[in-house]
Amino acid sequence: MIRPQEIGYTDELLADGTVHRRYDDGLEEWRSRTAGRPHLVRWHDNRGASGTDELLGDRVIKRTLADGTATYARDIGYGRTVWPRGERVTVNRSSFGGRMGVLLAGLGVASLAITAAHLPPLDMTLAEEEALRRQQSQASSSGGDGGGGDAGADTDSGDDSWDAGWDGDEDPWSDDDFG
Repeated sequence: MIRPQEIGYTDELLADGTVHRRYDDGLEEWRSRTAGRPHLVRWHDNRGASGTDELLGDRVIKRTLADGTATYARDIGYGRTVWPRGERVTVNRSSFGGRMGVLLAGLGVASLAITAAHLPPLDMTLAEEEALRRQQSQASSSGGDGGGGDAGADTDSGDDSWDAGWDGDEDPWSDDDFG
């Protein structure tokens, strides 16, 4: 069982349809969806970094920095996203699932522990990424949650935190906008 650093965040929907994300450690991100690519979010932060977050299949998230460096994360349910090597987990405190996850973890519910099965891949080939994109596309078009086979996560915790309240339209995302 891994004990990662937990960093909470809250999302605020702005009038222009973008989201201002505030992390407990002082990091702030401004996030916007990419037209025509429903699983891609562009972001920049208050520390000068920028890039994209892309939801692949099996609840894997690819974060690509402006310099081309890529890292991977995995959404594990209850508003929680595990980042490389399990050293850090971000928790969406603005969603019901995230708040419920924090409450359950505080009560010592063992199922919320981070296990090796929750860890994201350290790296992936282009072919592996493409296979996950196809999986995500198929899950979205069939009305599935796009979660893939992560049986260790409660992917249907009753919240739609991927959506994070960005708009009132039907949306193919099933949780917050990528960790």
